[in-house]
Amino acid sequence: MSKLRAAREQKNLTQEELSEKSRISVRTIQRIEAGTEPKGHTLRALAKALEIEEASLQDTIIIPEAEEEIIHEIIPEVNEEQKPEGNYSLIKIINLSSLLFTLLPPLNILVPLILMFTMKQRNRLVREIISVQIIWTVMAPIVFMLGIFLKLGRQFTLVLMITIVLSNIFLILRNAAEIDKNKKLYFKLNFNMI
Repeated sequence: MSKLRAAREQKNLTQEELSEKSRISVRTIQRIEAGTEPKGHTLRALAKALEIEEASLQDTIIIPEAEEEIIHEIIPEVNEEQKPEGNYSLIKIINLSSLLFTLLPPLNILVPLILMFTMKQRNRLVREIISVQIIWTVMAPIVFMLGIFLKLGRQFTLVLMITIVLSNIFLILRNAAEIDKNKKLYFKLNFNMI
């Protein structure tokens, strides 16, 4: 239960009554009770209407610097490698979305990029997935052109095209398997391009 709801119920007020008393909309009160933290004018108005201190409506705890140092000694900060990357099933979906557009190279970058923002997975792993697709998209035409310049015949060109496409399919599927197993990529770069 949110602190606002507990304080409101303790005063035997409905959301509508609190809204009238504080001049804060019912919708805002509902959002705060659902988990949004009140700030600024809203926090002051609600605290005044409920006749309580502002700090009692806030979820964040302000810790003095001296106590913060003690807490850091007791609870060490989680280093970057220990932090979870995000929702791994969503990351896997973003990786596999490139598979659908292997034959349409610009889309094998664009679709995962759009999914990265819509699924709110802007983490290192997703950036590496997209970077790998960018490198593949740049390298595939270069390799294809080199194959054509060698003039080894139409059959060789066809085999080369199929090999290039299959290499990306293998890359995507192998990374998906590694995300499942070890929560990391098998084929990755040491840098991000986005």
